[in-house]
Amino acid sequence: MLNVLKNWFDRYLSDEEAILFLVLLVTAFSIIIGFGQVLAPVFIALVSSYLLQGGMHFLKNRGVSHLIATISMFLFFVIGFLTFALIIFPAIWSQATQFIYELPQMLSSGKDVLMLLPERYPEVVTVEQINHWTNQVTEELAGVGQWALSASLSSIPGVVTVLIYVVLVPILIFFFLKDGHQIMAWMASYLPVKRNFMNKIWNEMEQQIANYVRGKVLEIIIVGVATYIAFLIMGLNYAALLAILVGLSVLIPYIGAAVVTVPVALIAYFQWGWTNEFIYLMAAYGIIQALDGNVIVPLLFSEVVNLHPVAIIVAVLMFGGIWGFWGVFFAIPLATLLKAMITSWPRQSDSGAE
Repeated sequence: MLNVLKNWFDRYLSDEEAILFLVLLVTAFSIIIGFGQVLAPVFIALVSSYLLQGGMHFLKNRGVSHLIATISMFLFFVIGFLTFALIIFPAIWSQATQFIYELPQMLSSGKDVLMLLPERYPEVVTVEQINHWTNQVTEELAGVGQWALSASLSSIPGVVTVLIYVVLVPILIFFFLKDGHQIMAWMASYLPVKRNFMNKIWNEMEQQIANYVRGKVLEIIIVGVATYIAFLIMGLNYAALLAILVGLSVLIPYIGAAVVTVPVALIAYFQWGWTNEFIYLMAAYGIIQALDGNVIVPLLFSEVVNLHPVAIIVAVLMFGGIWGFWGVFFAIPLATLLKAMITSWPRQSDSGAE
C-alpha cells in the first residue's frame, strides 16, 4: 500500500512548480471563501475591467494613448452605470412593486382555476387539498412580506454599503484599467522565474475567462433586450421585470431557462388566460430561447467552453453553493481552469518519455 502511494506521489506530485501552483490556488480559494463579502467590490471591479478591456484594445490599436483610452472607457462605464441607476432600475423597481401589489389578486384567480380540478378529477384532487395548498402559499408570501418589511427597517447599513460600492468600485475600475499590467507584473515578481506550467495555465485561462465574461454579459444584454421588445410589443404586463429575469437566467445553463419559464407563463396566463395571445407570447419566448441556445451561444462561446453538459451543471451547483451569485457567474471558467490543470499537470512518466 505504501509503495502504491509513493509511486502515485512520485508520478503526480514530484514537480515543485505544480505543487506551488496548487498551494497558491488553494490559498486563493480559501481567501475568497473566507472574505468573499468583504472583497465583493474587488470582484465587481475586476469583472467590469474585463468587460472594458476589449474597448481599451480597440482604441489603443488605433493610435490612442493608454491614458486617453483608460479615461474614455472609464467614462463609458460611468455613463452606462448612471443609465442603469437612473432609468432602467427605477422602471424595474416600479414594476416589481406593482407586481407585489397585484399578487393577492393573482392568487385569488389561481385558486378559482384550481377549484375546477376537484369537479373534473374528484378521485385525484379534493377541495381540502386545494385549500391546504393555497393556505401554504399564502403563509409563505406572508413570510416574504415580513422579511421585506424587516429588511426595509434595517436598510441603513444597506444604504451605507451601497454608498461604499458606488465610491470604491469606480476607483478600482479606473486603476485596474490604468495600472493592470503593473499590478500583474508586481504579483508575478513573487513567483519563480522558471514557471512553464504556470504560464501555460495562465495564458490559456486569461483569454478564456476574458472572452467568457464579455460573452456572457453580451448574451445577457441580447437576450434581455430581445425579450423586453417582444413582451412590450405583445403588451405583456411587467415586461421589464420579466426581461431582466430571462436575461439573468442565461447565467445558469440548462436550468435557468426552465425555471424562468414558470413566471413568464403564469403572468401571461393571469393576464390573458388560454387565448391566442398567450399562445403567441409563449411561441415568441420559445423562439428567443431557441435562438439563444442554437445561435447566440455557439457564436459567443464556440472557442471558450469545451465542457460536457454534466460537468457544467455540476460546476454551477458546486461553485454556486460555495460563492452564491459569483460562483454561478464564474462556474464555467473555474471548471475550465480545473480541466486545464488536470490536462496539463506534469507527470513523471511524461517527463521521462521526453
